[in-house]
Amino acid sequence: MRTDVLGVEFDNVTMDEALRRAEQLIQERRAAYVVTPNPEIVMLCRENESAHRAVSGADLVLPDGIGIIYGARLLGTPMKEKVPGVDFASNLIAKLGKSGGSIYLLGAKPGIAECAAQNLLEKNPGLRVVGTHDGYFTDDAPIAAEINAAKPDFLLVCLGAPKQELFMEKWHGRLDVGLMAGLGGCMDVYAGVVKRAPEIWQKLGLEWFYRLCREPQRFGRMLCLPRFLALTATGRRKNDANT
Repeated sequence: MRTDVLGVEFDNVTMDEALRRAEQLIQERRAAYVVTPNPEIVMLCRENESAHRAVSGADLVLPDGIGIIYGARLLGTPMKEKVPGVDFASNLIAKLGKSGGSIYLLGAKPGIAECAAQNLLEKNPGLRVVGTHDGYFTDDAPIAAEINAAKPDFLLVCLGAPKQELFMEKWHGRLDVGLMAGLGGCMDVYAGVVKRAPEIWQKLGLEWFYRLCREPQRFGRMLCLPRFLALTATGRRKNDANT
């Protein structure tokens, strides 16, 4: 069952449940896709019909971050837990490493995917990286041909929103892959270019604030968070008034 948060419907799952579903989708091998919306993407979906359609069409919609959890709670429809995209992908890659599975890394600046691949291989010796490509392209048909030749179990699509969601919607069911996932800046994290918040900040739900402190240029983008929370609070009041 999905939980509606300002028009975006999320799968109300734990991390373990999300991983089990992902493994099932890989076995089905129909180029299913996963999206990991945060409040910024939810607000984008409210303004961009194409982005909303692409997010809604995903086989698995995960609540990436504490903002979605707070928003759902304010709406009176609490969710089980946050399922950050970077952790979801890391856990799934670890499982693939144990089974000899394969991944293809798509996105980020030139050279970043190769660095990420090396780091992931060092951490997961049984993993197979069957291809990489940066996110700087205008024609995706040659990229799709490369991916089809590589036949990965898991395709990481790190192009930023909404480009990654639109890419996955377009190629859903048309690529020879098990599963695709839109993972934003995860490639930079795996490459070691961007450092995640210390674990205590993550547990306190302050990872967004840690990143803002390190990257103050993100302040303009972060302004969507108070707007998002205000809308969810308004939605809760309307729901209460109608009951």
